[in-house]
Amino acid sequence: MDSITLGNKLLKNQVIRFIFSAGTGFLVDVFVFYLFYHKFLTQKTYHILFYTVRNYTLSFSISFFLGVLTNFLITRYFVFSESKLPPYKQFFRFISVAIIGYFANLAVLKIFIQSLHMDPLVARPSAALSLFFLSYFVHKFFSFSLSLRHHAAGTSHSKSN
Repeated sequence: MDSITLGNKLLKNQVIRFIFSAGTGFLVDVFVFYLFYHKFLTQKTYHILFYTVRNYTLSFSISFFLGVLTNFLITRYFVFSESKLPPYKQFFRFISVAIIGYFANLAVLKIFIQSLHMDPLVARPSAALSLFFLSYFVHKFFSFSLSLRHHAAGTSHSKSN
């Protein structure tokens, strides 16, 4: 009985739900990165339009956006469901933050791989984890427009299912 009570308490905790959401998006991201890096994009570089792109950069781009889409859907319906913003605004804001996160992750990934000579399969999760906590606050206050006052007043749990 105590484990059920603990489980219910954990499910009511927004940070725990966000960790689940981000963790699921992260697992999608890392799994897709692995598949593309090792199975689908086996050449070291690819020529796209007028650019030469390394396989880890292309793998990262695909995996990142699939992870972001997964993360958005879970975050919207499971973490910040009390947000009053229309879904299209939430998505636009979430994607805007994700684009900034994409370039931040890409920069960290390049540093880890090119400067620190980390294996790409270790560098990818390390880059993502280094930016995790910042993303919670940015999404809470920007993507889903939930203020500290709103959260402190307890209105985040007043929505009935």
